[in-house]
Amino acid sequence: MKFDASLLVHELSRMPALARFADDAGFDGVWTFETAHEPFFPLVLAAEHSRHLTVGTSIAVAFARSPAILASIGWDLAQFSKGRFILGLGTQVKGHNERRFGVKWERPVDKMREVILAVRAFWDCWQHRTRLNFQGEFFNLTLMTPFFSPEPHDYHRIPIFIAGVNRRMCQLGGELCEGFHVHPLHTARYLRQVVLSNVEQGLALGKRKREAIELSSSIFVIPTDDPKRAAMYESEVRRQISFYASTPPYRPVFELEGWGDVADQLKAMATGGRWNDMPSLITDKMLERLALRGTWAELPEKVLRKYDGLLDRVSYYFPIVPGENEENWRATAAGFKK
Repeated sequence: MKFDASLLVHELSRMPALARFADDAGFDGVWTFETAHEPFFPLVLAAEHSRHLTVGTSIAVAFARSPAILASIGWDLAQFSKGRFILGLGTQVKGHNERRFGVKWERPVDKMREVILAVRAFWDCWQHRTRLNFQGEFFNLTLMTPFFSPEPHDYHRIPIFIAGVNRRMCQLGGELCEGFHVHPLHTARYLRQVVLSNVEQGLALGKRKREAIELSSSIFVIPTDDPKRAAMYESEVRRQISFYASTPPYRPVFELEGWGDVADQLKAMATGGRWNDMPSLITDKMLERLALRGTWAELPEKVLRKYDGLLDRVSYYFPIVPGENEENWRATAAGFKK
């Protein structure tokens, strides 16, 4: 199992030190997120200041960018990183697409399929000098002149990961993608019965084998070495779980575990702005299924035991901060290498 680092870097000046540390400590990759900042810029620095790390997005919002823009960014980052870049895409939810990004929300699974195929059409055009001729329902892309066509390079087989929770997006990942970002709100049962089951259906549809795709997830953990800090980690995990569970797209996870009524209560509380009250609905039993608890050194074995056969690469939900907890991060990274 690969062990990655989650990066929530707000200051680009801090990225070189973080990338050097993750590379030296034995992490396999680093992921950036599209939250308050642009997700691709930090990866340029991460690639420059590391030798072994894969660098990727988990995720970049797909529909807010045209396939041409995504293809161009991926092309340049793949070349600059010498083949270590992963393009991780997600849909985001309807409200953010329409009211934050100002783009139309329409049949997200079908549109994501076209984004993937269209991006690959650009890459094929640039690498093999074929004619650009992608014609679909959402995109018609037929114009590529030499002036706008980048040079071929040796790293044109660029992996695409997509993120999803529900059945059809899991199937799409299995059918077309090199990887699938599993949402951190999950249980082992949900991974087995919903995510992996549907990914395998997609693999069968695409006539592909299980090893053709990596399942990756950021996971909730509570390091217990320091009791005071452990309480802080636990409080933050409860808060984050309650936030995700209040959102309708993630309700199926709670429903499968028999907690559908709690998800409904959380949704009502979120609508009423009762954010501070929501974590109290996350019981110890829920936490036991949704998170792992142990010392930094113990966590790798517990992660491997829980996710064996379910996930291929993991990262801890909270980000690495340069200069903080470096000894503990090294201990947990070493555990995955044993």
